[in-house]
Amino acid sequence: MGVMALAIVNGLITSVLLETFILLRQMTFPDALKTAFGMSFISMLAMELSMNTVDLVLAGGVLVWWVVPLMLIAGFLVPWPYNYYRLKKYGVSCH
Repeated sequence: MGVMALAIVNGLITSVLLETFILLRQMTFPDALKTAFGMSFISMLAMELSMNTVDLVLAGGVLVWWVVPLMLIAGFLVPWPYNYYRLKKYGVSCH
């Protein structure tokens, strides 16, 4: 459980830092950090929790090769409605 929590925290931190770094070309640091949190924090949290839940339920928390595709599918599908809503709300197309 501790390893899964560490993976979630590291995934969230890495995502927010990378997005903040990319956004610094367009805005100030406080605005970039706020935007990075707003852009993906909920989505990344949902992805990480769903992937770790699939791993825990199907493999008992031990990462084995056959569970990885199922984890990736869950990690994609679970945050999809939220991401779609956010893009639609701001009039951004995925095409």
